[in-house]
Amino acid sequence: MYKRNIVLKIQKLRSILLLTILFVLQCSCKLSKEDEIKNIGFSQCLSNHPWRTSMNESMAIKASLNPQIKLDIKEAKGDGQKQIDDIQSMIDAEMDLIIVSPLDPESIAPVVENAFEAGIPVILIDRKVETEAYTAFIGADNLEVGHNAGNYIASNENGFLKVIEIKGEDNSTPTRERSKGFYEIVDQEDRITVVESFKGVSGAQFSKALDSVGKDIDFVYAFNDELASQAWRIARDKGLASQIKFIGVDGLSVPDGGINMVQNGILNATIYYPTGGAESIDLAWEILNGRSYKKDNILKTIVIDRFNVDIMKNQFDKIQLQQKEIEDQILAIGKQQELYYAQNNLLKITMVLLAVILSLAIYSIYSIFAIRKKNRQLQLTNRKVIQQRNKIEEIAQEVKVSNEAKMNFFTGLSHEFKTPITLIQSSIESLAESSKLKGTKLMAEIELIHNNSNRLLRLISNLLDFRRVENRNFNLRVSRTNITDFSRYILNDFQREARKRNIELIFNSNNEKLELFIDRSLMDKAYFNLLSNAFKFTPKNGNIKIEIIDKKESNEVQILFKDSGIGIPENEIQNVFDAFFRGSTNRKNSSGIGLNLTKQFIELHLGKIEVRSKNGTEFIITLFKGKAHFNEDQIVVEPQMVDNTFVDFSSEALDDDSVSVSNHKNSDEEQYSILIIEDNPDLSKFLKNKLEKEFVVYVSNGEDAIDQAFQFIPDIVICDVNLSGISGFDICKELKNDLRTSHIPTIILTALGDKDSYLEGLRSGTDLYLTKPFSFNILLQSLKSLLFNREKLRYYYTNNIYKIEESQEFGTPEQQFLSKFNELIKQNLDNSEFTVETLAKELSISRVQLYRKVKSIIGLSVSDYITNYKLEKAKALLNTSSMTVSEIAYRCGFSSPSYFSTSFKNKYDISPVTYRKTSQT
Repeated sequence: MYKRNIVLKIQKLRSILLLTILFVLQCSCKLSKEDEIKNIGFSQCLSNHPWRTSMNESMAIKASLNPQIKLDIKEAKGDGQKQIDDIQSMIDAEMDLIIVSPLDPESIAPVVENAFEAGIPVILIDRKVETEAYTAFIGADNLEVGHNAGNYIASNENGFLKVIEIKGEDNSTPTRERSKGFYEIVDQEDRITVVESFKGVSGAQFSKALDSVGKDIDFVYAFNDELASQAWRIARDKGLASQIKFIGVDGLSVPDGGINMVQNGILNATIYYPTGGAESIDLAWEILNGRSYKKDNILKTIVIDRFNVDIMKNQFDKIQLQQKEIEDQILAIGKQQELYYAQNNLLKITMVLLAVILSLAIYSIYSIFAIRKKNRQLQLTNRKVIQQRNKIEEIAQEVKVSNEAKMNFFTGLSHEFKTPITLIQSSIESLAESSKLKGTKLMAEIELIHNNSNRLLRLISNLLDFRRVENRNFNLRVSRTNITDFSRYILNDFQREARKRNIELIFNSNNEKLELFIDRSLMDKAYFNLLSNAFKFTPKNGNIKIEIIDKKESNEVQILFKDSGIGIPENEIQNVFDAFFRGSTNRKNSSGIGLNLTKQFIELHLGKIEVRSKNGTEFIITLFKGKAHFNEDQIVVEPQMVDNTFVDFSSEALDDDSVSVSNHKNSDEEQYSILIIEDNPDLSKFLKNKLEKEFVVYVSNGEDAIDQAFQFIPDIVICDVNLSGISGFDICKELKNDLRTSHIPTIILTALGDKDSYLEGLRSGTDLYLTKPFSFNILLQSLKSLLFNREKLRYYYTNNIYKIEESQEFGTPEQQFLSKFNELIKQNLDNSEFTVETLAKELSISRVQLYRKVKSIIGLSVSDYITNYKLEKAKALLNTSSMTVSEIAYRCGFSSPSYFSTSFKNKYDISPVTYRKTSQT
């Protein structure tokens, strides 16, 4: 009995062991399915190039982090046929996914299509092919690379620039797109000329080009850092390397890479071009696991120059160090995995022995904890790498924001240039068309040229000063100056503007003989910026006060600039001296650097400037007396100021700008009227003087534009966009949506030439959008064309009075107005007491506005229009009805048959009776 129990226990233990072995084997099979290896093939087009090597290494490291990925890299070594054969072999091997960096976009396309049609996902990296039969693309935007190179060259302000372009020797998409993006930028810059374009620097062509035009070359743009380095060596051998700036592409942080060449002064800049190796493995894993992905995955690029090269170098060095640590840890993990698999196999073999199974289980648990520990270390390392990558992205974003700010500055300044350029060009046209000076009209235009040339000169000077302030390139040259005489000297330039606008210009000083050491050039610009601001925001009949206070008890002098303008909001006071700042109350065109430059100039004198805003704005400049606070090399000797008298071009008294309606001669022919809405007094005066020969001209600065339009109902309107208190787009919308003015053609005349502004103008209902600078002849012809089209429309309405019915569908407010107008007449056709006043009341407008609107649309008075409508209706009844002439007369609202017959004969030269007989025969 005891032996039997022993046998049963042994059989039971044997069954348990057998079931355990089967369970472990089954789990092992399931584990192998879950850990199924994904085979990824990579076809690299080139070899023995640092950038390609970096791509291969980053791809291999990323793949090694995932034990379920097996990466097979094949290098074509620049042989297109070999690359085709390599890809075909991957198709035959039924790879799970293929990554291709194509050598030639055309020849490689068929084999890529074969792989795609075979159901194998295909990822293109760095370059595209001439087919859409691929799964995804990853790489940098080569158009953006070209844009970055072009923008970097365009940011150079040394006048006209000559550039040599060195392309790659192949016909790949990066070569074509980098060139295309580069030319998209430089073609917009008239001062940049691409004198030569080469494919590589091999041969003697590049060397010959340097021999012929090398001294005139400013930049060499090469499509990779290696080409740029070769070009630099050739230029160095010819002694031209120091004169030419070299730009490359790749930006590798390796020995002899682009970053090192920028640090060593060989290259001025390199465009960082990411390899995308690691990112392509991430994308492949997303595709193989059925997750969502983008077809086009564009990597960011950045310009690396002397300003950010050290930062980028440090970041890349840290990344490479982290990658080395990752490789070492991967090797350690691999050893641990090998040990784990060995122990696991041993566990399967010795499963029959419970003690061995138990010991191996304990050891396996220990191994698992060890691997988890290594994995945690690897995760920490990955977090560090991610932090470094995020830091690089933050730096790139900061550089982008900085570049955008500079571009916004130049855009704003270009808008400032456009109005003066318009005035100069238009005045020159007028001079060219005149045979000799005629009275003061031409002198007024010469004055425009003079004043706006000076304005352009000061804008350009501000631009250059701003760049010099940025580069800290100012050398102070102070001299002993009577500050009272200096202030009066500058104030003389503003006397004419003050008289024109009836602004009281007050100057006081408590010490007429006060002398300060100042840089006259810089202080002149500071004065002009402050006074220009004061005049810009001070209304007519206001006052501007300049006061010099010599503080006897201290070593300081205060100069106060006080105006009675609109002031500055309290929450914006602290920002007024910031570059590019534009206040919420400032609706004038402004570059936003004037006050910033003024603050810089004052601080160069070791002074300070403050601002207060209460009942206007007050700027206070505080300067030190004497010269002890300046260095000896900053003090120069200059002659005393000589009083200046500003040039007065006018031979008569100043024009009274308060008169907004031009004087025009009486003429038998009625003139068209035009409303000019423009807040620039010079431009509005110019247009008024030019147009009043042919039009009755009304002028508005924008504040009362809509009221004037409703009052005068002009035949056409010219309107600027940037106006004080209101936008020109809003004025156009208001006029087009109001029944009284919806028929008036409008022309937008503005410095805003961007696409969004043009679309906004069309949405506002404007009939024509012209940008400054403009030709006056084109403007005049545009006015005549719009009025001619209005006359053709008037002719159509006049000859189709009876045909316009309410049931018709119309697309314009004028047609809808006429439809309702005709319907009211039709409803009261037999009402002899129906008057114009009754009609105006029904249309909800005044009798005068109704008369002007109907006269503008049709060319007839309201009473004449109603009579014509009745006659047309009577004419139709004579043709179609059997009523008598008297019945028709009363039916159509005539007071008597005799009056009807007289009116009918006056219009058609035939009596109603005769007309009926004629029409019936």
